[in-house]
Amino acid sequence: MQGEDLPSPVPDPSPPVSLDDFEAVLHPAFMAGLEGDAAAYRRFLDLIGGRLRGFLRGHLARAGLAGAEEAEDVLQETLLALHLSRHTYDPAVPVSAWAHAIARYKLIDHLRRSGRHRGHLPIEEALAQPEPRGAASDAKLDVERALATLPERTRTLIDRVKLQGGSLAEAAQATGMTENAAKVAIHRGLKAMAKVLSRRGPRTP
Repeated sequence: MQGEDLPSPVPDPSPPVSLDDFEAVLHPAFMAGLEGDAAAYRRFLDLIGGRLRGFLRGHLARAGLAGAEEAEDVLQETLLALHLSRHTYDPAVPVSAWAHAIARYKLIDHLRRSGRHRGHLPIEEALAQPEPRGAASDAKLDVERALATLPERTRTLIDRVKLQGGSLAEAAQATGMTENAAKVAIHRGLKAMAKVLSRRGPRTP
């Protein structure tokens, strides 16, 4: 895995038009993935990744953060959060709605860090909902193992910036990198982690 710039989930080549049709495809893929079907889990990530990418790009553009790479970083954080939170999923809730709620939290966090959240996202409405918590220990172990496949400096950067919520500048200084180099390393590291998790698929409890 070290040194590889692996592709992130891409949009489905012919996504369903209506939300109901999308959910009809997404839900069985997600449920089969929860049972340990790695191919179905990859299908779920491809589908939801394509849908969330547009959602994130739209909000980031309205906040003046239109870079595609920035949207990809938030997307990869969201996909990792979905993996960690998968055992908290309530079957009575559409999978797409659950995924969008988690994406919204990740987007809020990102906009807060950039100082651009005011006026660009209904943050009070989002915060009125309980934040997804209680990730299963095996999901956390999956993320730790995915982190372990990365170079040491990349692991440190992701841990400090994405997991602990520290600043990019401080993390870059601590690892002896420029901020730009650190940003690129985080971007590639998140993509590599998402690839590892999607290849393995979720383990059943």
